[in-house]
Amino acid sequence: MVSQSAPVFYGDLGSHDRVPLPFSTFIGLCKKRMLTKCKDKEEALDPCLNMENHDAECGDLSLEGVPEQIYLAQVPIMNSDREERVQLEALREDIQTPPILEGKELSSINLWMNNAQARSSTHYDPHNNLLCIVSGRKQVVLWPPSASPSLYPMPIYGEASNHSSVALENPDYSIYPRAEWSMAFAQKVVLEAGDALFIPEGWFHQVDSDDWTIAINFWWRSYTMSSMQEHMDAYYLRRILRRLIDKEMDQVLLELGMGKTRTLTQKLPNGGEADHGDDNYGKMLKGMDIKEKRLCEGNTLVELEPAAVQVLHELVSWVHNCISVSQDQESHSASTSDHNLGENDECKKAVTADLNDDPVAKIIWDVKPQTLQYVFLAMAHNFPRTLEALVLHVLSPVGAEVLTRKFDEMDQQILEEDRNRFYEVFYSAFDDQSAAMNSILKGKEAFAQQAFKNVLDKFVGVNLKS
Repeated sequence: MVSQSAPVFYGDLGSHDRVPLPFSTFIGLCKKRMLTKCKDKEEALDPCLNMENHDAECGDLSLEGVPEQIYLAQVPIMNSDREERVQLEALREDIQTPPILEGKELSSINLWMNNAQARSSTHYDPHNNLLCIVSGRKQVVLWPPSASPSLYPMPIYGEASNHSSVALENPDYSIYPRAEWSMAFAQKVVLEAGDALFIPEGWFHQVDSDDWTIAINFWWRSYTMSSMQEHMDAYYLRRILRRLIDKEMDQVLLELGMGKTRTLTQKLPNGGEADHGDDNYGKMLKGMDIKEKRLCEGNTLVELEPAAVQVLHELVSWVHNCISVSQDQESHSASTSDHNLGENDECKKAVTADLNDDPVAKIIWDVKPQTLQYVFLAMAHNFPRTLEALVLHVLSPVGAEVLTRKFDEMDQQILEEDRNRFYEVFYSAFDDQSAAMNSILKGKEAFAQQAFKNVLDKFVGVNLKS
């Protein structure tokens, strides 16, 4: 491997060249550089090596002037998959397989040798790896597979998909902000001659090698990969992606919970009176209040506890603010049968622009399930038009996810009879109950879709534009 970026050697093909070089010529270059080092230190020649014939060994080579740009990397001594690529088979008899590898089906044994300091780019391998130092010294930094988001793997479709996109020299944290904290997940180890390091399959590692370091590594397939049946690949891929999406959604909501809930100071519309006949809503949401809801039961505002009143106050105020903004900016007609997220709904745009800055989601997130139950019962009874607008026109994807999770918590804490009664009252506030259900479900799907894109960006290295 020859690279002009030496001492850093990047794994992608565009960053280095592979050149044919007789092994004896490489050894000659090593000797010549060692002689130069010895002369610089005014040391005797004998301790370095016998250099009497070094000129003959080096020969007339164009790379002779840049020996520090040469790295003998991953030269096969044994390769069970591609025997034709084995170049140093003669060294096989000199290598004793470590006892801990007995019974393992080795994929390959490789030689690594450098005559000047070298640094390999951060990457992972699709095999288990035992790195053995013959001479010299290596420093290895390791990251578990879970640290992938901080290392920004290259696109999965590329030829260097197992390498990090982050430059080792002067990384640009404005482009790769998570990389600034990558060392928090790392482990570092220094290997001397005679040491060996096990690097599990999929673990990222970055290696710094001192001058004249020689190493041998053994690769073998993990049990998981070797036992995986090919016809199950699609199934496992979907299972893994689903698990990553779920974790990403949990992380977004966790970050949301760490933020501060927005506190609104406006008074409840109509002085806290019910909004069944609100003229403004009739104009803005044409056709939304075709029929009047008359609930046999329901919470009155007087019955609510202070915490529930505060939540109701914030939700109703936020919805009415959104409606007012939308009215001021453009005049449009919205029907309850239109479940799609309107492109000209400015309030919806505002809350979906940043999943971590969603007022409705934050309000709901901090509320106890039982308190939220009372709030929605009060809204259904006193402010049905507002509840309808909240679900159909204001609730963002993250808000829909938080709402359904609160519903799940609520379901676990109340009796079946009370649960059925709650949903009956809640959905009775909507002229089209299926529209309400579809709006919530579509919001959840949109949130999961965004989480999926985040997963691809973090773990696969693909940037998708929504």
